[in-house]
Amino acid sequence: MFVSQENSRFELQGHSQISAAMKDIVPNLNFVKTPAIIKVTAFAVVALSCFYLGKHYSDGYQQLSFFSTFRSPQTGSAVGVSPNVGKFSDQNLNLTDPPPTTGSPPKNSNNAPPPDVGRIGIVNDEGAMTVEFEVGEFDPDSVEDLGNSDGGEEKRVGSRDSTAKIEKFRVCEAGMEDYTPCLDNVEEIARLNSTERGEKYERHCPEKGKGLNCLVPVPKGYKHRIPWPASRDKVWFSNVPHTRLVDDKGGQNWISIKGDKFVFPGGGTQFIHGADQYLDQISQMVPDIAFGNHTRVVLDIGCGVASFGAFLLQRNVITLSIAPKDVHENQIQFALERGVPAMVAVFATHRLLYPSQAFDLIHCSRCRINWTRDDGILLLEVNRMLRAGGYFAWAAQPVYKHEENLQEQWKEMEDLTNRLCWELVKKEGYIAIWRKPLNNSCYHNRDTGVQPPLCDPNEDPDDVWYVGMKPCITRLPENGYGANVTAWPARLHDLPERLQTIEMDAYISRKEIFKADSKFWHEVIDGYVRAYHWNDSNLRNVLDMRAGFGGFAAALIDFQVDCWVMNVVPVSGFNSLPVIYDRGLIGVRHDWCEPFDTYPRTYDLLHAAGLFSIEQKRCNISNIMLEMDRMLRPDGRVYIRDTVSVVNELHEIAVAMGWVSAVHDTSEGPHASWRLLRCDKRL
Repeated sequence: MFVSQENSRFELQGHSQISAAMKDIVPNLNFVKTPAIIKVTAFAVVALSCFYLGKHYSDGYQQLSFFSTFRSPQTGSAVGVSPNVGKFSDQNLNLTDPPPTTGSPPKNSNNAPPPDVGRIGIVNDEGAMTVEFEVGEFDPDSVEDLGNSDGGEEKRVGSRDSTAKIEKFRVCEAGMEDYTPCLDNVEEIARLNSTERGEKYERHCPEKGKGLNCLVPVPKGYKHRIPWPASRDKVWFSNVPHTRLVDDKGGQNWISIKGDKFVFPGGGTQFIHGADQYLDQISQMVPDIAFGNHTRVVLDIGCGVASFGAFLLQRNVITLSIAPKDVHENQIQFALERGVPAMVAVFATHRLLYPSQAFDLIHCSRCRINWTRDDGILLLEVNRMLRAGGYFAWAAQPVYKHEENLQEQWKEMEDLTNRLCWELVKKEGYIAIWRKPLNNSCYHNRDTGVQPPLCDPNEDPDDVWYVGMKPCITRLPENGYGANVTAWPARLHDLPERLQTIEMDAYISRKEIFKADSKFWHEVIDGYVRAYHWNDSNLRNVLDMRAGFGGFAAALIDFQVDCWVMNVVPVSGFNSLPVIYDRGLIGVRHDWCEPFDTYPRTYDLLHAAGLFSIEQKRCNISNIMLEMDRMLRPDGRVYIRDTVSVVNELHEIAVAMGWVSAVHDTSEGPHASWRLLRCDKRL
């Protein structure tokens, strides 16, 4: 009873104390009912709602380049990773009109202040460039296998809702199996005023509205290509069913037919006994050429079926084999079917689409070019592309035959090369080898009035897109840039000096951007190799449609993927081709609003990172996709990294073309503004 009374007393006291406290508190809570507090609360609710809706509905649209921050487990430093890492574009490009598609980019005046630095790439908390970042990883277990897909289902990403279904593209009519749009434009070629300088073999693209609008068919009996390296020596007859070269060149050990295959014995017009023996002879004549060390990048002019370049590959030399689409029109097609780097190109009236000082050695073996015509303008083009201190090897009848007309040609060649300040290093048998000077001193010491003259100092030697050849000697940079590349393989990752000459939106930080680009693609290719088994995928001919600094190609070499890459630098962006060649890689300038100079079915893999979101401002992306289908071999693959909205549209086009395709998150995760579109073209 005592306990109950005490409890009751304490309860009554507790209630009294609580009531007193509430009376003190309640008046103090009246401030929340004031108009000011109500307005602030309502504003906060509206702001949070707008932020959520904006973030939710922006997934399907291109986002601004905000930086997300995380801490690197290796360094502990906070790093901002731009969603545009690996994407080479002016940060203002999405907000302004695109640059002109022809001619050189505008140059900054010497008296003008340096442009504002457009920070692309990776920055840390202090705003400085850094290469300490992580891309992320692909989860191999989560990768969808296209081999189990029939292409019937479309994986939707983001909020884009397409109401218009793209109709399925038709197959082109028979007879277009080898159609190359800008080289087979019969109507335009017929309107040419002159063809005596080879104009008909240059680019003459279809007018707007008359381009390719169908899928180029495969030849009857087309088979899966023979894998490399066996393809170096034999290919299926049914894949390139043309016998003209066998009829014309069979006796010169170029090519023959055995059963259902073409066979390539490895010979050429001037090296009937095989390319290996011929290469040994060149090495013995000039040991400093040092294939695979000092000489890494070679141009073979009038290449035939490219046996010269095919056998240089085993010496760690990459050779770009070129020839026109002429009476021997399928020679480049044979080269590409073999798995050898090659491209249709001609010495006529326009500059070739390669930069100055691109090649360590340029080779011409019976290439049927009159080097001394028009005051040597064609050899001046060779001089432009030849690296300072590089070599020109000429194997031709004037070198060794004593007939009067041939000896006259040799004297003309000697005179021209002397005026170009080339040194005749060695003449032996049927081969003559010259060396280009390392600087301009010889040019300045020539007698007054000696022709050809030096080019104007303001002439851009790397401006090549629809630019005519110049009847002048290309000046070498006074600072020696281009002449001092390191030996292979170190040059693949060494910082090229010509990196500083590229006109881009980063005025100071090019070196850091180069390093960040290399690291980015190294990690991306690591993911591709592990997740998509690229080392076991029989990749050989690869086209990178927006190559930047060549980081994608360099990473493939690092991971020993047995392929070669044609690095394309679009005219819509800054010209990084000199850097690509300084790294020991090959590439070409191109405008993707127009078709590419290659035969149908020549590439195993097409790669495009950030290409379509840029080019959709100026090109028809359906036309680009049709051109990709033309270039892609049956059973070839396409990898496209781009914004969510662009990827969705490309996915629909891919389905309409009959590709088996799927959309994946990139290694940056499911909330990134970019996606990966993977496609297979089935045979």
